[in-house]
Amino acid sequence: MAASDEVRTTERKNLSLPFELWPQADRNAWTSACQPGMRLRRGGAAGHLKPVTREDHAKHYGNFLGFLDRRGVLRCDGPPAVNVTPENVGIYLAELKGRVGSVTVHGSICRLRRAAQYMAPRSDFTWLSEIGKDLALVARPRPKFDRLVLTEVLVEAGLTLIHQAEHSRMTKLARACQVRNGLMVALLALCPIRRKNFTALEIGRSFVKIGGTWWIVLSALETKEKRADERPIDELLTPFIERYLRQHRPVLARIVNAPSALWLSAKNGRPISDKEIANVIRMTTLATVGVAVSPHLFRTAGASSAATLRWRESLSRQRASASHPSEPHERALQPSDESKRRRKLPAHRSTLRKMKKRNELASSAFAHCGLKLTLSSTA
Repeated sequence: MAASDEVRTTERKNLSLPFELWPQADRNAWTSACQPGMRLRRGGAAGHLKPVTREDHAKHYGNFLGFLDRRGVLRCDGPPAVNVTPENVGIYLAELKGRVGSVTVHGSICRLRRAAQYMAPRSDFTWLSEIGKDLALVARPRPKFDRLVLTEVLVEAGLTLIHQAEHSRMTKLARACQVRNGLMVALLALCPIRRKNFTALEIGRSFVKIGGTWWIVLSALETKEKRADERPIDELLTPFIERYLRQHRPVLARIVNAPSALWLSAKNGRPISDKEIANVIRMTTLATVGVAVSPHLFRTAGASSAATLRWRESLSRQRASASHPSEPHERALQPSDESKRRRKLPAHRSTLRKMKKRNELASSAFAHCGLKLTLSSTA
């Protein structure tokens, strides 16, 4: 049976060809390349990569094979990476450019080249490397501003969901699910860690209570930067966290000896995958603030909120200094400083106006639904 026939019988919804349907030579080569090194034995070419990185490379290589399979040009014989040819990459590249953005196109080709190089280290993929360099020159990230929501708006949206659920006539399962979703949004807004770490939070290990305060504790092995990350959670969320753990999480778990994962699925009580969490957060933010905010953009929102606050404080200090130049510890603005400030202000003012408008729209939406809450009253 051909690979395409097997794929159709499984009713595959994603674009990536499953690993079990790869050509035999590719499967053997990838398995060998992913072997970790041991004390007296050298590992495979991809053995040094983290599991999530290997999975990402395999997914992109599977996307390439799936594309060839759908077009009926996939070769299942021959050596490893035999399908990675200039002709096949050319038609795949044309399809990618019509479907995804330039940054994704560049990343897909780079991961395709690395996966092929890991499987066939003696083959020459210089031509594919040159294509990747050309794509890097034209890669332009998609603007984030139309998807950027300030941290305070995200926190209020999450706490509003919790308040609405706890004062509704929903079923216990629906209420627990909405409380979980609201807590996800509020917690990620105040502690914008990476999606992988947010998904893997475990009660008693990486999500612990110390002296009345909840903490996120990540070891150096768990973070991308190879540095330990320990941060306290704002006390604002303490009552919401404890009610979730005491009342709503057991409803999601359905059993007494539930997994220690913080986030459990409403379908089966098992830990939620990182992709499911990303979908939940996007759908929740779309329904509350009108923008589908991805987990990665929560980190951008946190940085933007902090930068905006610092800029406002700096501007306030400069104005205070200009108003009281006689005080010894304050200095009036010099002409050079004033000219620099004037050059920078228009862009900042434009940004603040747009952010203010979005926040007002979100607040008016909450008020229209009767959900306008202050952060202190929701506790």
